[in-house]
Formats: sequence, structure tokens, C-alpha cells
Amino acid sequence: MAYNKNILLGRITKVSGYEGAVAVKLERIFTENIPRMESVFLEIEGRPVPFLISESEYSGADNLKLKFEGYESPEKIIEFVGCRIFLTGELPSGQGKTDSQTLIGYRVYTQDDTEVGPITDIISNSGQWLLNVASPDNKSILIPFHEDLIIKIERRKKIVIMEIPDGLLEIN
Repeated sequence: MAYNKNILLGRITKVSGYEGAVAVKLERIFTENIPRMESVFLEIEGRPVPFLISESEYSGADNLKLKFEGYESPEKIIEFVGCRIFLTGELPSGQGKTDSQTLIGYRVYTQDDTEVGPITDIISNSGQWLLNVASPDNKSILIPFHEDLIIKIERRKKIVIMEIPDGLLEIN
């Protein structure tokens, strides 16, 4: 079980029910594609702590219910509220690629519906992912792939709508 601090699944928002389950608010990238998980890492006091998952239930939108092995009561898990949850290893996917790699070929648009270009590569750079986007004049544009910048990912249309900071497209 390898810890990967780059793959944030979400944050525990509350205790769910009386059987020791927690409610997790998922990161936007996981709202349409929940990975199959056997274990996760909780960030407790800044340190990763591994937990085995005994049950998981996706309740729609951005909510996931998790139950950890050995934690069957609300009293045992109340201290986990607010903790961030990280996935182990690589992002799983049905095609053997990471979920981020399935975005290659998607087209990036700004919030005002201006096309930036297609994603040609995804670069992992010191804990941050960068989208390598080909501009209309075939220049390479690097855009941080961060949850605060993502407005929507439409998998059926293969587009990513982003709030791109002023000046970012001009400096590339």
C-alpha cells in the first residue's frame, strides 16, 4: 500500500449513521468516476495513516460514504471529521491508464466559452499536475490542473471548462 499525496480523493465532512461510517465530499475529478478502493490514507495531524475500507457507498453528486475496518462506532471515527483522504498508488481506471491520462484529447474552454485547445499531455510537476494544451497556432500552453480552476468536466462531450487566471494564456 503506497501513499500518493498527489491523489486527493476528498475530505471527511461528518459521521454518517450509527455504524461507524463517514461522509466524504469528493474532489471534482471523482464526481463522475469513483475509483475502486481497498484502502486509503487519512491525513491525521499532517501525517498519512493507512486505513482499510470495509464498505463504500456512492450516494451521488460529490458524496461518498466510507466505513473503515475496525471502526464500527461513531465514537471511534468522530476525530476523523475534517481529515483529507488520499488514494493509494496510482489512479485506477478501466483502460489501464490513470484517470488524468484519459483527459488527453479533451478540449479546454474558458468560463466564457472560448476554446483554448486540446489537451496533448498531462505533466506531474512537483505534486501539481499541469495540462499541456495545444493553442490554435500550435504553441504549447501549460495550465495548472487544480480543483479551484476546474468549473466542469463533461466526459460525454470530452471538454474541460476552466477558470483560467488573467494573463496565464499570454505568458505561455
